[in-house]
Order: sequence, then C-alpha cells, then structure tokens
Amino acid sequence: MRPAKSSTTSWCALAIVAVATASGGLVAAQSAPDGENGRYSMTPIPEGVLRLDTRTGTVSTCSRNGAGWACYAVPDERSALDAEIGRLQAEVETLKGRLAAGPTVSGKIDEALPKSDSLKKGEPKVAEGDRKLEIPLPSDQDLDRAMSFLEKAWRRLIDMANRVQKDVSGKI
Repeated sequence: MRPAKSSTTSWCALAIVAVATASGGLVAAQSAPDGENGRYSMTPIPEGVLRLDTRTGTVSTCSRNGAGWACYAVPDERSALDAEIGRLQAEVETLKGRLAAGPTVSGKIDEALPKSDSLKKGEPKVAEGDRKLEIPLPSDQDLDRAMSFLEKAWRRLIDMANRVQKDVSGKI
C-alpha cells in the first residue's frame, strides 16, 4: 500500500471519524442497509476524496491519476500499536519459557547470612558522653610529606616558567 500523501490527509481522516462517531452517524450508517445510505461516505479534500467505509471503519484517500481514480487506505496507527503489543506479549511468553526451563539455583545454605555489613566500620567514638565525632588529625610526618610534595611541585613550575621565558626571549 502507498502511504498517505500528507499529514493533512491523516488529520482529516481522523477528524471525520471523530465527528461521525460523536454525532452517532457512524452507528446509524452501520445499521442501515446498503440500499439506503450506501456503504461508503465520501468527503471532498484538496487531494481528491476521503472515503469512509461505514461497515469496517477503514478510511481511504481517493485521487485521480493518469489511469483513473485510485484509493489507498490511510495507515491506521491502532493496528500498528496492536501488532507491537502482540509482538511484545509473544516475546514475554518466550522469555518466561526460557526462564522456567533454565538452570535452577542449587546449593541452598541452611544457615542464615549475617544481617550486618562486614565492611561497615564500627560506631564512631563517643567523647565523654557527648555524641561528637572524633576526627584524627594528620601527624607531623604526614604534614612534612605534604609540604615536601608542594615545594617540589612549586619549584618545577617555576623552573618550567623560566625555561619557557628563555625560549621565547631567545627566539624573538
């Protein structure tokens, strides 16, 4: 099937179906025999004619081409959604089957697992009955190591700046 020529056609089709449903005309047309109102309801649109099948609810666009008139069904979003729902339901069923047929977990442990976290640290130290946390301060050795690192980094930065300045002044 050929898709509709424009989104305007789709919107027109939806509007016609909504109006027909809201007014009750669709129900009346379905119950009427073919001889009274006819099976199809036609509505002019810029591209040709919009045809509503009052029995099935199918909407088609009809337009004149070189060989005569041709009608093409407007894509129905509901049928696409129903197809996707069916596909997903089938996939769920196959996955349930695989899960049921899959290996079972064996080696049940009779004893319960501990309820506490083994990686969790102990309670914070309580100082003199107050609920204060004690944070250990760095030792003098830790401070000396940090200062030594910062001094080396600073010296390297100054040396690098001096080398860059000499390179730039020598090239100019």
